[in-house]
Amino acid sequence: MKHLIVSIVSGVLLHIAVNAAEFHVSPAGNDNNPGTLQAPIKTINAAAQKAQPGDVVTVHAGVYREQVNPPRGGLSPEQRITYQAAPGEKAIIKGSEVVKGWTKAAEPNVWFVKIPHSFFGRYMHPFREMIDGDWFSNHGRVHHTGAVFVDGVPLFEVPTKAQVLQPKPLPGAVFPNDSLSTWFVESDNEGITLWINTQGKDPNAAMTEITTRSSCFYPEDEGVNYITLKGFEICQAATQWAAPTAHQVGMVATHWNKGWIIENNIIHDSRCNGITLGKEAATGHNLERTQPDKNGTLHYIEVIFRVLQKGWNKENIGSHIIRNNIIYNCEQTGICGSMGCAFSLVENNHIYNIWTQRQFSGAEIAGIKFHGAIDTTLRNNHIHQVGRGIWLDWMSQGIRVSGNILYNNTIEDLFLEVNHGPGLIDNNLMLSPRNLSDMSEGYAFVHNFFGGSNILRAEHGRFTPYHLGHSTEVKGFHITLGGDSRYYYNIFAPLHGQQSTGLETIRKFPYPSVFQGNLYFAGLKPIPGEIESIETSLQAKDIKLQFDQTQTLTSITLPWNNAIQLKNHPQVTTQLLGRSRMTKCLYENPDSTPITISTDMFGLERSATPCVPGPWHQLTPQKTITLPKIP
Repeated sequence: MKHLIVSIVSGVLLHIAVNAAEFHVSPAGNDNNPGTLQAPIKTINAAAQKAQPGDVVTVHAGVYREQVNPPRGGLSPEQRITYQAAPGEKAIIKGSEVVKGWTKAAEPNVWFVKIPHSFFGRYMHPFREMIDGDWFSNHGRVHHTGAVFVDGVPLFEVPTKAQVLQPKPLPGAVFPNDSLSTWFVESDNEGITLWINTQGKDPNAAMTEITTRSSCFYPEDEGVNYITLKGFEICQAATQWAAPTAHQVGMVATHWNKGWIIENNIIHDSRCNGITLGKEAATGHNLERTQPDKNGTLHYIEVIFRVLQKGWNKENIGSHIIRNNIIYNCEQTGICGSMGCAFSLVENNHIYNIWTQRQFSGAEIAGIKFHGAIDTTLRNNHIHQVGRGIWLDWMSQGIRVSGNILYNNTIEDLFLEVNHGPGLIDNNLMLSPRNLSDMSEGYAFVHNFFGGSNILRAEHGRFTPYHLGHSTEVKGFHITLGGDSRYYYNIFAPLHGQQSTGLETIRKFPYPSVFQGNLYFAGLKPIPGEIESIETSLQAKDIKLQFDQTQTLTSITLPWNNAIQLKNHPQVTTQLLGRSRMTKCLYENPDSTPITISTDMFGLERSATPCVPGPWHQLTPQKTITLPKIP
């Protein structure tokens, strides 16, 4: 019987492979066409209704103003549905529409247009829907999910018409002069009136667009697994705030599904979030805001148990691959996810200019913000010009953060919040004024370069979960007492003039930590009791950072000299790191195989001895290191 079942399944898969189809999409097509190259379909969404497991939807050059709602996915990693931009062609999916008919107002640079509510069709009306949700701070004013763009540049929403007529730079904005281009909306029963200040541009001559859709690529149903999305430019969606207790819908959203690959895309100008790997609605939606009888921690704990009952496990959810994307101009996150991000790989993405308007804030803003990132790997991402670079919040057990480059982030590069380990942070280059905010325990920091300060905190007010190894199953709850950390072979350099590493308070926590073989530039001292630390007379001012015209870091020059004596420290392995104290789990790979930190941030092999501090496999005098090329 078993052999018969295997034969039937094999036969079905072979049938799918043999009969796999390719559907072509072109602006010159028709949705009633069969989708051949000679008779293409006009919209991506129409092609999605036809695509079956194993099929490919190839989208040719053009602008597609639509929200793609795929009704089905693939059957396995090998039998997926692929949506791809045609090789060498620029296919753009936009959540916006062009608006003409602007009238010049009496005031300089000011224009207005009236738009009926029917213009927005079946989607939520972004110029009547407010941004809101758990842990969202509106700063005492209204924010709509809608947005206005003139020649691709987003304008700033202002709370009064007077601020359109006479705009002033917004002090909190990363680029204050950009905040002189403003918009304001008035609404009545018939429609809206948009007022804009374009700083001299004629919006009728320019490409003036407004967001009309809440997402660009998002399956409304669950069970839509194994989709590949690659090669597109995706932009200008009216996305909503995505708290971990809420339904999370970004410009590209996996919903509550498994096994997506999102790669080689340019994703930009989302009102809130670029990519979401997050929670669905049925297990709770903005509960702290709508049910204030309990605090947010209790609500989220209840959400976790409901999600587990709904089937949150490796067999059903997560295991996504997000790679080689460029993500920018999003006001909440580049990538976020609550629990749906588990067992995933996020690598080689360039994420920048996140939360630059800074007109609202909240506890969910970062380049990458994950809850429940169990056995997830973040590696070789380039993250800069955001508030927080990477924020791992609750249940980031088995996480590995490796080979990432973080700098010019205004709050910190990495925030670890109320996790219980194990987690491995290795081979990262962190150069912002603050590198690490650690409100967790049981993490290992290995071969990193810390160019700024760090802050360590306990958290006695929240009981948060920890899990069985490599599983979503909850093992227990505990407060975060701090410590149980491991610091091996890191470099600490005071690039911003700080007087200490900020790690000295770790000795006050009840759980002991290990420091061994770390290298300290002049001005910084080892942690008391550290094993075989390395102190140098090298000055951080002699470290040179090279940026290109986009303010992207391209290289770093290090002032090494032959006086640095490196000892024969052993490589870092699973055996050396041991088990995290609370979870009793090993620092190992997601497949339970042991880890050896045998390569540097470039993937080059390290010598077993000596084990060189920092994220590079060797140090030579006046070495200029060209950083990995980013998308």
